Amino acid sequence: MKQLATITGLSLALAALSGCEADRISEKDFSLPEGNAMDGQEAFVYLHCYECHTIDGVELPPVLSDEPPYVELGGQVTQVKTYGQLVTSIINPSHKLAPGYPLETISEDGQSKMPLYNGYMTVQELIDIVSFLQPHYQVIVPQYHYRVYP
Repeated sequence: MKQLATITGLSLALAALSGCEADRISEKDFSLPEGNAMDGQEAFVYLHCYECHTIDGVELPPVLSDEPPYVELGGQVTQVKTYGQLVTSIINPSHKLAPGYPLETISEDGQSKMPLYNGYMTVQELIDIVSFLQPHYQVIVPQYHYRVYP
């Protein structure tokens, strides 16, 4: 009886451990609380994001450097910018470099020129900035022109 209990206990432990290994980095069940878009705009300015980014339709403070902001956020896109994509772009900017920009403008040695704010930005600021940015993207349906054969 004692041997059966030991085998059962080991089997359950192995099953639990094998479940831990599968997909530890899953987005499933990942959700941050709702943010405040107005606070997000304040955080965007406070963290000087406007020095490198413009946002379609948003007036931001003037840039004091010689180089104008070079990565536009918002505007028309052909696919939804998800909450997860925006969070990832902020906390891991080298994960995916902005398409359509010359690499020397946005990266150095294959890494994004955007500094990591993870040690300075609060989680609330991150949530608020994403809440501020997301509504500025407008999804449009791409226009395809198909040749009609007679």
